[in-house]
Amino acid sequence: MSQRCIGCGAVLQTEDKNRIGYTPKEESTYCQRCFRLIHYDDLMISMKTGIDPDQVLGAIAKTEGPVLYVTDLFDFEAGMIPGLIRKIGEREIVLACTKRDLLPDTVSHDKIARFVFSRLKEYAIPVKEVVLVSGKTSLGRDELLEAVRRIYKGKPVIVMGKANSGKSTLLNALSRKAELTSSRYPGTTLDFNETVIEGIPFIDTPGIEIQNSMLMAVEEKDLKTLIPVRTIKPTVFQIHEDQSFAAGGLARVDVCCGSKATVTWYLSEAMKMHRSKMSSADDLWQRQYGKLLVPCVKQAEFRTLDFRRREEKTDVVIDGLGFCCISGDAPLIKVRVPKHVNVTFRKAML
Repeated sequence: MSQRCIGCGAVLQTEDKNRIGYTPKEESTYCQRCFRLIHYDDLMISMKTGIDPDQVLGAIAKTEGPVLYVTDLFDFEAGMIPGLIRKIGEREIVLACTKRDLLPDTVSHDKIARFVFSRLKEYAIPVKEVVLVSGKTSLGRDELLEAVRRIYKGKPVIVMGKANSGKSTLLNALSRKAELTSSRYPGTTLDFNETVIEGIPFIDTPGIEIQNSMLMAVEEKDLKTLIPVRTIKPTVFQIHEDQSFAAGGLARVDVCCGSKATVTWYLSEAMKMHRSKMSSADDLWQRQYGKLLVPCVKQAEFRTLDFRRREEKTDVVIDGLGFCCISGDAPLIKVRVPKHVNVTFRKAML
């Protein structure tokens, strides 16, 4: 067999059920892994590691065509690829910021777009246009197709981004049919996979591995707790003394408060937040890690980062988990996360 799975792009084969691309039926258009993901949310074979990001970027660099770069607004920092142009060469890029539906409706498109452009400048990523979209609704669909048409010059449009950015979900929304396999699991798309939408060929590519994300640190069964599925409802805390906030057993943010401060958390509604006095936070963590404080990262080595605030409002972003916004009199923030999970301190997004 040399046919490819229309869901993930893997070459179909009938010999080895433990290898990607396996299907028990020669006439099948989907591999068994995609079939079970689509119908039963059964992962079967984990591919959150094993797809070499350098090989993916190298293959994209060798493929002619403009780029539709996809990033997740909720997990924006994890979606950035520093030095992108150096890795794939100069070409026209449209940035699709997915999952706009997760952010509160009270925040304007213009404010979010200004934030995105400012962060793109920080990362030195030049783009022709930015479009805010949702793969679950029609939001931004027509605008994005028009933006793509403006960069389409006859070569297929290469759809790229970090794992879990929503590439396949977005392409399904653009085509108005659920042909490509999409899931919450990193590594769903396994190879280059071409589809045609309104006369324009698109190449869906494997997600670039999110090496420093909390999504890679937790067990896959816990992803449903971390990844939000509906609009985030911010959780607001007014504090008047030093306070500690634990997001399950995954991360802890200690806020050293002067007179008064506000801490607003943006997390999946399934993620449990635990607030305590900073003086008792260590004891709570030691006694309840893996019990009250769940989910957690088993046998994780943690590190603590100190940050002295200068902005009026500061976001503390933990890749793959979410972020909190801190304002008011809180000059020092301490963040405790698993050693390899990335933390960004930035000017507030919302």
